[in-house]
Amino acid sequence: MRIGICAPSTPFTREDAARVTALAAHNFPTANLIFHDQCFAEDGHFAGPDNARIAAFVDLANDPELDAVWFVRGGYGACRIAQDAVAALKSAAGDKIYMGYSDAGNLLGALYGAKIGHVCHGPMPSDVRRDGGEAALLRALDWMLHASPQALEPHVQAGAKHAAFNLMTLAMMVGTPLMPDLSDHVLMVEEVSEYLYGYDRAFFHVTSHLRSVGLTGLRLGRVSDVPDNDRPFGEDAEEIAKRWCAKMGINYHGRADIGHDTDNRIVPFGLATSSAAP
Repeated sequence: MRIGICAPSTPFTREDAARVTALAAHNFPTANLIFHDQCFAEDGHFAGPDNARIAAFVDLANDPELDAVWFVRGGYGACRIAQDAVAALKSAAGDKIYMGYSDAGNLLGALYGAKIGHVCHGPMPSDVRRDGGEAALLRALDWMLHASPQALEPHVQAGAKHAAFNLMTLAMMVGTPLMPDLSDHVLMVEEVSEYLYGYDRAFFHVTSHLRSVGLTGLRLGRVSDVPDNDRPFGEDAEEIAKRWCAKMGINYHGRADIGHDTDNRIVPFGLATSSAAP
């Protein structure tokens, strides 16, 4: 399997790319990882200017010799390129797996909305930097190569529709052309490094937009590295989620095994063809 890797947001390093390549070669010899040179470009905050990030993604997605496109890391920047990038895709882009999370959710949403490819929320090469990150990368590769049910988020069920996003990324997407139709979906959200008042505000914004689309329900992933507020907020992350779901008439289905961490599980977008396995 040939997997192209690009950076729609922020840059990667060649040293980390070498670690990811070695890990894949040792554990999945049939996986050929191809890091686009754009992954290592720098232009202020970004992995190259917008037009370079568009071009790299389009090059990989339109390459008929590739089987998947893996987004190297999050950060910020994908929203600036997603609409133009997806508009430039051709038929070869339609058969590929696309995987990432966090800021890459902008591209996942745009691709899913355009009905292009097989979109998955899951680990990225940048997770190699985390303690135990190798397990996350192997899980992602196991899904891309073998569609292993063990890699799936435990609540993914065959015959049901699913989608997953970082909450703040989703909050910036709703009401824009990047937002896909999530009617009849179980939506999973996670968050990292946000004050609870910001998380609360994002939940208000997202649930206000999605209350009328006909979600099957919402699951909450991990909400991690929450900064301390200057005074106690008075609710924890799950209490906030439950309150906004109840207020907006959205079924709250409990927790989800996704997050900005090494335990982040795979959530394929759309109608699941297989259920998660222990």
